[in-house]
Amino acid sequence: MTPRVSVVVPAYNNADYIAETIDSILNQTYQDFELIISDHSSTDDTVKVLARYADDPRIEILTTEAGGGAKRNWDRVSEAANGELLKLVCGDDTIYPECLAEQVAAFDEHPSVVLVASQRKLVDANGKTILSARGLAGLKGLVTGPDAARKTVTAGANIFGEPGCVLMKRSALKAIGWWDDTNPYVIDEATYTAVALQGDVYAIAKPLASFRVNAGQWSVRLAKDQARQAAAFHKDLRESDPTLISAMDVRIGDARALATSFMRRGVYMLLRHRMS
Repeated sequence: MTPRVSVVVPAYNNADYIAETIDSILNQTYQDFELIISDHSSTDDTVKVLARYADDPRIEILTTEAGGGAKRNWDRVSEAANGELLKLVCGDDTIYPECLAEQVAAFDEHPSVVLVASQRKLVDANGKTILSARGLAGLKGLVTGPDAARKTVTAGANIFGEPGCVLMKRSALKAIGWWDDTNPYVIDEATYTAVALQGDVYAIAKPLASFRVNAGQWSVRLAKDQARQAAAFHKDLRESDPTLISAMDVRIGDARALATSFMRRGVYMLLRHRMS
């Protein structure tokens, strides 16, 4: 029988953390799911770790050829999914045991919903908490897709959160041509916004996933590039539908995106110092 939910993991050089990621998915209270993992030509021991799970009937392990950036592997696992609902979890993040159960329940209660998002906890490389609850920018409960899109623009940040926070209809993702990497730094935000505009969003104002912050190099150039791509996303969204967000919304979002990128750089530098 086809599972209701597909959880997909695009793995790349995640040997240190991917077992924890997989275990968090397998330990869900909701069990009507499949888990599809594809390794994107990792150069560490990720493949060896995945081999430990090869006999689990819930898991399908694939490979993705090198190149193509995140989109290539994110599309690979998403297209291979069979479930009505899809959740992508990066290979160093985790989801809480009740994550699928609570998000599926939101779909069952609200037929108009195409995307359910929760807050997330931010942790460092050792799993220590940095922030216990982040995301959604104040959204709670049932929200229209346009309202959610407007909120993510004016926040200047991805209010939907990292992929592990989101469960969405696979058909809605397919309808937009899978993951949108027009601006690679906002691949998740741009994709979730396009999905959200096909219906309603349900926001769960508590953390159901954790995101591991990589405290590696975070240069001034990278901060500027990220802010520039966020601004490009805002511009494209307004041009596609001028009634959706105003010119003022775009200006506010661009300013906040720039401020957020440099604030994030500061946090990452502090974390790198702490970890060293």
